Amino acid sequence: MTNNSASTPKLIDRFGRQVTYVRLSVTDRCDLRCVYCMSDDMQFLPRAQLLTLEEINRIGKAFVDLGVNKIRVTGGEPLTRRSILTVFKSLGQLNGLDDLTITTNGTLLEKYAQPLKDAGVTRINISLDTLKAERFKKITRIGKLDKTLKGIDAALNAGFQRIKLNTVIMKNHNDDEIMDLINFVREHDMDISFIEEMPLGIMADDSDRVATYYSSDQILADINKHHELISTTEKTGGPANYYRFKDSNSRIGFISPHSHNFCDTCNRVRVTSEGMLLLCLGQEHSIDLRHIVRAHPTDDAILRQAIIDSMQLKPEGHDFNLNEQPIIMRHMSSTGG
Repeated sequence: MTNNSASTPKLIDRFGRQVTYVRLSVTDRCDLRCVYCMSDDMQFLPRAQLLTLEEINRIGKAFVDLGVNKIRVTGGEPLTRRSILTVFKSLGQLNGLDDLTITTNGTLLEKYAQPLKDAGVTRINISLDTLKAERFKKITRIGKLDKTLKGIDAALNAGFQRIKLNTVIMKNHNDDEIMDLINFVREHDMDISFIEEMPLGIMADDSDRVATYYSSDQILADINKHHELISTTEKTGGPANYYRFKDSNSRIGFISPHSHNFCDTCNRVRVTSEGMLLLCLGQEHSIDLRHIVRAHPTDDAILRQAIIDSMQLKPEGHDFNLNEQPIIMRHMSSTGG
């Protein structure tokens, strides 16, 4: 993978923001059922509605041709998709793609960590909200913590540039584990991002997002009681604001769609597993890339032009409001994590 040249076309929206980062979902299915990500009785897409692996590769290449230099493969759980390594191998060979990453729950990393590294994956994010086995099962409904911990060990041994935990802290659910998670990443030379829960989809259980909301500012205050943190200007291409310790290489990131809206610097779009190009996580502006690639199976110029044109649909920002019924009915697993 090499840097984009100065002559590479750029994706600029009507607010002057350049899109350089695509989150590419390869499945809406997952081997866990996390309470903030999907309902207990999820209805998954028929496989015929999903983009094929070849279509995923084609769309990924079109974005890189247009100046995107970071692709994150997501799901659902992306490693449950059959033959998914072929996507990583294809994307990993694209000139101009500087950062090929994956977000995973870690349950299958014991098998896939080294093959992902060999395919060109640079960094890896692992979703983990607790270090307590019983609590892990309650949050994920069906998961076993040991499988994810073994996956983390496998990822550490594979030698990625960086490994980061993604953690959603929920009040009275896991806010008592903030320091345990901090100590865990410090011990393993990993990073961690704390993410405020996204209000997407109606939950089938009794989850109350207002009652469980725990802000980034509160987490930061909790950590500052034990460690002196240094604010940095570091970025990894996404929305997180990072802090460093004085005595550790680990970084702490905060993704704060409620308390610190980051829409003004948004450089991201998402492609769902069925091929909908979402121009904003919190809005429904989209175009159907699956229709385009199937209607024009050999003409990538039409695909690229459709992506360029879509930039005029990208909204200025989202309208997340914890005190109102979610306006976005799709769950996070359907959106692309």
